[in-house]
Amino acid sequence: MAEVVKETGVTKESGYLYYLDKQGDVSRSKMARAGKGGGNAEKVASAGVTRESGYLYFIDKNGNVARAPMARGRK
Repeated sequence: MAEVVKETGVTKESGYLYYLDKQGDVSRSKMARAGKGGGNAEKVASAGVTRESGYLYFIDKNGNVARAPMARGRK
């Protein structure tokens, strides 16, 4: 199960991909569509999250930074 690491309350707009960048902040990029590229990342919220090994970090449906343990060695 996922656990909330930092509450940011970011409101998601459709057409954008929201993610945790290398600095530990919430950023977004325009989604690439057929024939058109994406890119132009912009910082949305300052979270200051430090990543731990073995976890997958993502922005949940409430706009908060969450993490879940990575599934390794599943059969």
